Amino acid sequence: MRAIPAIISTDALAISLISINNTKSSQSTMSWSQKSFSLSSRSRGCYLVTDEVVQNLPEVKEYKIGLLNLFIQHTSAALTLNENWDSDVRQDMTDALEKIAPESWNYRHDAEGSDDMPAHIRSSLIGASVTIPIKEGRLATGTWQGIWLCEFRRYRHSRHIVATIQGEKYK
Repeated sequence: MRAIPAIISTDALAISLISINNTKSSQSTMSWSQKSFSLSSRSRGCYLVTDEVVQNLPEVKEYKIGLLNLFIQHTSAALTLNENWDSDVRQDMTDALEKIAPESWNYRHDAEGSDDMPAHIRSSLIGASVTIPIKEGRLATGTWQGIWLCEFRRYRHSRHIVATIQGEKYK
């Protein structure tokens, strides 16, 4: 059996840890923050919700650097980052996901309607959360990136989001 060479030497790791430990705790303004909010009710489709998220999270402005995690508390909707300029992208995504998990299949789980099981599949494919860097009090998304709510049910639903911020606040 051959040993795998270390990517980081123990000396470099020790120096890194010493540097971290020598940081004065009085300068540290690391904090955690968490809150819940609801997004406006929408029917099936992909929606750009960046502005709505930012309006619900004014505390982002307090952070010099950090991470924002958004988690949707539902199994028939999803959150993702994608194109923020051309609304055709959102419609194309909706169309593609409907082809991947069509309502016309004979699903066993249909107690909540024919659109429910395909919504669960689409939600699993896209995901329940996104994490976005915070830089100088703003979300550090790319030029063409926006936060999307992907609603997979036919009828309007209010969707609940848990937002968790971790980072260093301005002094």
